[in-house]
Amino acid sequence: MSDTLIPIIETKRLILRGPEPEDYPDFKATFTSYRARFMGGPLNAYEAWMLYAAEIGHWQIRGYGMWMIHDKDTDETYGMAGGWKPAKWPEAEIAWVIWPDKNGKGYALEATHAVRNYLYGFCGWDTAVSYIDPKNLDSIRLAERLGAIKDHDAATIDGNDAVYRHPAPADLRGSQLSHGIEMEISHYADPLFKPKGWALD
Repeated sequence: MSDTLIPIIETKRLILRGPEPEDYPDFKATFTSYRARFMGGPLNAYEAWMLYAAEIGHWQIRGYGMWMIHDKDTDETYGMAGGWKPAKWPEAEIAWVIWPDKNGKGYALEATHAVRNYLYGFCGWDTAVSYIDPKNLDSIRLAERLGAIKDHDAATIDGNDAVYRHPAPADLRGSQLSHGIEMEISHYADPLFKPKGWALD
């Protein structure tokens, strides 16, 4: 990242850093798999490489992008979360993806909550959406847990996605929702915590 210094975000369990070449194998494994069916995949090897190059280049073009989610203790990668606005996107998006074998542990909730706080607090975003395939129930549940509400009036990417509008910074700051998310994250960080019901990510 020669011209763009990508900030590092730390949470209770995670370190979020910019995508690096050594992170590509995990990215490729996910985007060439059935897991990518709601994100335009599964992709072939060339398409996955091009998308990863776009992930890195997005930081240069927009000044923000997707962070790679790392375990704070082991440095293992769990997925990605961040801001995303390629060509033809109506609005800047908060997006996330968790590797297939890492879901259900609250990593997406923890990472996306931290990313949204950063984009609001340091990048000056006053609104954000998430574009979600209507069949992607896991992502819809996570968006709703983050306080996002389906925005029927917002422009979609291609008419086949649902638009979820995140709470504005002023509505989120110090709110019961924000405190609830942080409490839930602390539960997931407890090794004795066994979540019941639907996985959040």
